Amino acid sequence: MSKGTSKPPSEITRVTTVADGVAQTFTWEEGARIEVRNLGSTVVVEANAEGLRTLAGHLLTLAREGVPDGSHLHLEDGNGLVEGSAELVLERCDFEE
Repeated sequence: MSKGTSKPPSEITRVTTVADGVAQTFTWEEGARIEVRNLGSTVVVEANAEGLRTLAGHLLTLAREGVPDGSHLHLEDGNGLVEGSAELVLERCDFEE
């Protein structure tokens, strides 16, 4: 893992959003470190154990019963990801094209 210049959050952080009347709470574990790098045709998501559990929790939140299609979470440099990361959007899509 490369070392970013951002410090991990010092405490658990929770963000609650409401879409179509359904509340979704996204939680970051204490010490979570998540970095996203775009290497052209490959995207690397690199995280410590707390960061991996945090990402898993975000995905499980979006997968919950009743969460509307199109619900999403933006993670970006300084907002959930370490400094210098590429933006990452986690989105629920229940319709196949």
